[in-house]
Amino acid sequence: MMSINRVSLYHLETLLWIDRLGTFSAAAERLNTTQPAVSARMRELEQRLGTTLFHRDGRVMALTSAGRKLVRDCDPLLRDMQVALLGSGGFGEASGVVRIGAGEIAAASCLPAFVAALKADMPNVGLEIEIDLTANLIQQLLTGRTDMAFAAGPIAHPALKTRPIGEVELVWLASAAVAAAFAAGEAKLPVWSLASHSPIHGRMRDAIQASRIAPKSLNLCNNARTMIDIAKAGGGIGIFPRPMVRGEVAGGALVEIAAMPALAPVEFHVAMRVSDTEPVLAEIFARAAMLDIADVLG
Repeated sequence: MMSINRVSLYHLETLLWIDRLGTFSAAAERLNTTQPAVSARMRELEQRLGTTLFHRDGRVMALTSAGRKLVRDCDPLLRDMQVALLGSGGFGEASGVVRIGAGEIAAASCLPAFVAALKADMPNVGLEIEIDLTANLIQQLLTGRTDMAFAAGPIAHPALKTRPIGEVELVWLASAAVAAAFAAGEAKLPVWSLASHSPIHGRMRDAIQASRIAPKSLNLCNNARTMIDIAKAGGGIGIFPRPMVRGEVAGGALVEIAAMPALAPVEFHVAMRVSDTEPVLAEIFARAAMLDIADVLG
């Protein structure tokens, strides 16, 4: 017999996160618990409802038809409850943990002010920020390790919804000595680019082919700040996001290389999963979508 009075909200919340993220382990990470705890919750829910919600499909636990119906019926109910609770206290009373992924460029430009404003309005929401390359950010978002990402675009995936937040200019830079050597005709100088899965890498390869730089001079690094330090030390030429090098250029540690091929700016987008309907996350995404990197960097 069904024991509905013994079903708790955390049972249903856990079920919905399993459905959204696809695995018990991903749901456990999102809910800051363990996979055995998630499994125990689902066994309790099945016992108290008197029905089977999961069946094993190979090595994966998949929802039964009863499980899928419960998800479909409960998702809007829990969302409405969250909205009602927020309506009584506002977003200032919101709680939970939101995980935000960002690339180095966003982290050096729009992210600090955005996070500061968010904490002022939602002091009880814990933020966990992960800095990584775009390809890793998207993978973390798809697998549920993060809830939102600020990444170089364009981003196209049916499981994600995105909004553009502006463009960042790219510039050719080197130390004064390296720039002088290049101007004097040296073509075998080291050139530095972000790793191959960065959008800047493709721009770098295309630009080198259009320039007089020796093609075999290309070196890779997965950290823009380290690349800047290498260039400052006279280690070669690099293509850098302008917002990350304003101080170095203003102080003379790096100078722009003249007469180089033009570089298209890098587009930035904010992204989240289409399946995420939590009001707090939707509100944060809406605020992020109103950002304009050009205004922040202006």
